[in-house]
Amino acid sequence: MRSLPPAHAVAIIAPLFCGSVQAAETAQPAASTVPVMTPLIADALTTPRVVPMSDGLNHLVYELRLSNVLDGRFDLKRLVVMDGSSKRPLLALDREAIGERLSLGGRRGNATASLGAYQFGIVFLHLTLQAGERIPETLVLDVEGFAEPLKADLSMQIARTPVIDQVLPVLAAPLHGSGYVVGDGCCDSVRHVRALLPLNGAFRLAQRYAIDWEKIDDEHWIVRGDLKDVKSYRIYGEPVLAVADGTVVGSRNDLPDQTPGALPSNLPIGEADGNFIIMNIASGAFVLYAHLKPGSVGPAVGDHVKRGDLLGKVGNSGNSQAPHLHLHVMDGPNGLLADGLPYVFEILTIPATVDGGTAGFNDAEATGSPLRLARKTPPSAMHKALPLDLSIVDWGTPLSKQNKP
Repeated sequence: MRSLPPAHAVAIIAPLFCGSVQAAETAQPAASTVPVMTPLIADALTTPRVVPMSDGLNHLVYELRLSNVLDGRFDLKRLVVMDGSSKRPLLALDREAIGERLSLGGRRGNATASLGAYQFGIVFLHLTLQAGERIPETLVLDVEGFAEPLKADLSMQIARTPVIDQVLPVLAAPLHGSGYVVGDGCCDSVRHVRALLPLNGAFRLAQRYAIDWEKIDDEHWIVRGDLKDVKSYRIYGEPVLAVADGTVVGSRNDLPDQTPGALPSNLPIGEADGNFIIMNIASGAFVLYAHLKPGSVGPAVGDHVKRGDLLGKVGNSGNSQAPHLHLHVMDGPNGLLADGLPYVFEILTIPATVDGGTAGFNDAEATGSPLRLARKTPPSAMHKALPLDLSIVDWGTPLSKQNKP
């Protein structure tokens, strides 16, 4: 039998979409269910995991690859993430909100609410559950849109995805003292949460739950003095502490600090983390500490370290435009070629949040002006939670002495 070229095949199957897609769920059909043609297909790049955050809510973050199999445009009008069992809506996005979360090819700067012929995009999803609210076992996506080749409004339920609700790695403080800023943290900042990379033939998002830790002084300055001098930044040279017992499986110590103010150009991907340490902390979890000060890294590969041990000092090496500690947890020993895992800190206090959002933070860092804060009265004492983006965090005394030189 002669196979039909794709255009002819679509011309033959297109009429099957009309009137057939309404409320049809395509994943895991019952044995008696007749298969249904759908103009969109979707799959999750990662399984969403329940994360308790510093707002007292449970958060789920995941990405869906959404592909248009038609030979013309599909305009998305509404996306609803639902509990896969009860069909209770958990997140609803209108066309404008879709346009802020759907990126063609998964690349930043390609935001859209439409998929062209045979195009795919990545939808970056973030939903919250109230404390005590039932955690769904699965999620399903309800899609409404207009299929231009069919001249028809269609709806469908696709992308049934399991939810993981398990105990997360519990970390001690990576730094000591007070006034630390959660930079580009979970869950809607884009620099980490959407840092999707095509590596070795697959998408990887190792930085999904990463935090860039910076520090302010008592008058809320991130930097005082020459903005091009790493020593002007309050966090530069601060001791970096092991967040758990573990074994060092990767490190580097020879790269210079970058000049602050801009990301370095033409940096090899192998130098993106700068001077770093990667620790295996058990149960398939690895911790990356990146952008460390040259010459400060103490432990070597194979060394066993204890929680609270001194690992190195905060620097500005690698792909960095201002001194900070980049920290994330992942499922493998490579800082980029891995999938980012959620984690929580054993105990922390949040006395304030950044006023003015990411723009306010960026302005304070770029101009050398004080950071504006919104104070919490009283401060929020948190236990086993991950701090939200732009929180100010105070740590207590390290749980063990800094016994490394």
